[in-house]
Amino acid sequence: MSLKLMKGCEAIAEAAIQAGCRYFFGYPITPQNDIPEYMSARMPQVGGCFLQSESELAAINMVYGAGGAGARVMTSSSSPGISLKQEGISTCAAAEIPCVIVNMMRGGPGLGNIQASQGDYFQAVKGGGHGDYHAVVYAPSSIQETVDLMPKAFDVADEYRTPVIILADGLIGQMMEPVELKENPNPVLPEKPWAATGYDPNGKKPRAVLNSLYIETEDLDVLVDRLHARYEVIQKKEKMVELYNTEDAEFILCAYGTVARVCKAAVRLLGEQGVKVGLVRPITLWPFPSEAVHDAAAQKSVKAALTVEMSDGQLLEDIRLAVNGDKPVEFMGKAGSIIPTAEEVAERIMKMRRA
Repeated sequence: MSLKLMKGCEAIAEAAIQAGCRYFFGYPITPQNDIPEYMSARMPQVGGCFLQSESELAAINMVYGAGGAGARVMTSSSSPGISLKQEGISTCAAAEIPCVIVNMMRGGPGLGNIQASQGDYFQAVKGGGHGDYHAVVYAPSSIQETVDLMPKAFDVADEYRTPVIILADGLIGQMMEPVELKENPNPVLPEKPWAATGYDPNGKKPRAVLNSLYIETEDLDVLVDRLHARYEVIQKKEKMVELYNTEDAEFILCAYGTVARVCKAAVRLLGEQGVKVGLVRPITLWPFPSEAVHDAAAQKSVKAALTVEMSDGQLLEDIRLAVNGDKPVEFMGKAGSIIPTAEEVAERIMKMRRA
């Protein structure tokens, strides 16, 4: 491994390649354009395929095809582009197609702006497409963590045959940080006997059928039951959370992604003033680490929790559900890509303390 200064989007793309991704399909949109640009240069070097599709709809359906053939495949976009991919993501979930989708969130609704935002939480976590399904959702707070999560994202996608979303705001995509990248020129990938790679008419390899259309209601019910049994396993095994300075805290901050870094700075500022504040940072937004959030907020020393977001309050709903009324949960957030500062977060905690 070597330490290298890289822009977030480029580091994410390289980490995907090192994780065995050999197919990338995408369409340009700011602020994630550096991912397809990087992939266009690197994929031919590793014997992979880069294709700029004619639209976001085409890109996600190309992902369906490559994933269905057993390849490690990725697409990326930013908020409005991810909206266009939602039917395809739902279809991948129904057909049990493993794939990785990167969303570099920007401001919305609509075309919004091209600055960082966290307004796509509901879209990613609640299933932005139609039907009863989930995607595993990772929310890194740094470029290094995004790089570290990339192989895990592909492994989880393969293990559970499910779409996996890397949900990062545009800051992570556009900032530069030193990162360690694991050189892995020949990653060992799992066998996929279910994949559509041809069949043996003599019966040694049965025909693969990857489908999301079920005319008979009973057949669809069987599929959904199978998916949800799998989701229960994911909820038991795949939750990830960071607890920062939460023991015996007077207040608990709840945040994810880049905003969690701001909150860590606020924790340190408040500590210098003798105020004990902790941070709960969900790393998996689905499955959501409800128990860890509840236990941190339910401590006797905790007076209240404060959820901080670059949105109108979406993570807030899951925090309140997790805390379950045991402690007050307040909200601090701005939409439109306005980033809270550590000083503002600290000031809000001090107001809560004086109330």
